[in-house]
Formats: sequence, C-alpha cells, structure tokens
Amino acid sequence: MGIEGEEGEAMISEVTEQPAGNPNPSTRSVKTKVPEVEVHLFRCGRGPIDVFLSGLGGWDQNQLEVQDILDKYGFKSLFAYNISSGRGVPIRFNARTGRSILPYTDGAVIYVDGEPKDSLVKPVTKILVGVAMLTLLIAVFVKETPEWFKTSSWFTNMKFPPWVLACAVIVFIRMRKRTKDVLRKFGW
Repeated sequence: MGIEGEEGEAMISEVTEQPAGNPNPSTRSVKTKVPEVEVHLFRCGRGPIDVFLSGLGGWDQNQLEVQDILDKYGFKSLFAYNISSGRGVPIRFNARTGRSILPYTDGAVIYVDGEPKDSLVKPVTKILVGVAMLTLLIAVFVKETPEWFKTSSWFTNMKFPPWVLACAVIVFIRMRKRTKDVLRKFGW
C-alpha cells in the first residue's frame, strides 16, 4: 500500500469504512520520510561509476542494503573507500537479509569500492590457448616417436596423441600451483 512520493517520502494510504449510502469513502494519508544515504560507488578504486541514493532498511531503518548493490553492479564484495587513502575494510553484511551489520545515519554520504566477480572466460581461455600451443609445439618438434619411448617396457603398446600430453602437462602444472601452499602447511 506504500506509494513512493517526491524526495524519498513514502505515502501510506488507508481507506476507512463508511456506511453503504456514502459513495465517496474518506481517505487518510500519512507521510513518512524513508531514511536514505548517498552512495558514491567505485570499481577497483576507479570512478565513481555511480552516485545514487540508497534507502536504509532493517528494524531501526539504519542498515544499508548491501546485497542489492552487489547484485545490481555485479560485485562479489564491497569495501569502505577513502579518496585519499584508497580501499578500507570490507563492509560486512548478513547473508540471509542482505543488510549491513553496521548502522548508518540518515543523510550520510558514503564512499564504497566494489570488487567485481571473477570471470570464468579468462582462465578457460588461458587453458585452451595453452593446450593449443603445447599441441602445436609437440606436433611440430616431435615428428617421430623417440626410440627410448618405443623400447621402454612402460609404454610398449600405448600411443599418446599430442593433445593428451598437452592436457596432462597443463593439469599437472595447475595442480602443483594450487597445492603448493597445502603441502607447505603439512610440512612437505
């Protein structure tokens, strides 16, 4: 039943019951000011990419709607931002409600820096280009199977196409990079 009015005010209308003989029901209106903050939004320290008013929500009407900002601009996290010193602490929010943990006052001006979501296109493209390059190099430089490979008892009846070898090399290198810290943690 709330209708947005000018300057961030919400109009709440209520129709009172009148006897059936009166065709014009009386209407009462209540104006309440929706608390808002002015948000200056940056992306990785560049910008501002947008300046907008954001309504505060929650029981006390003092919590920033962080999840709405994350969804609208495609960010994975938000940080407090200072133009002179840069990015500050992350803005924590309740995962269930999407509202900030810390309260904000009505009319405040806040500077926020967003971290974009990671794209899946970049790592997949790197892997595909790596496989293609390794396959090309193996196909050009290894015209014939080496003699030691033919006589080895391990590989007597096996033939590996170049793209399988390239994939194995890439998987091995990526797994080694990802597990380097895990091995150190366990003392290896």
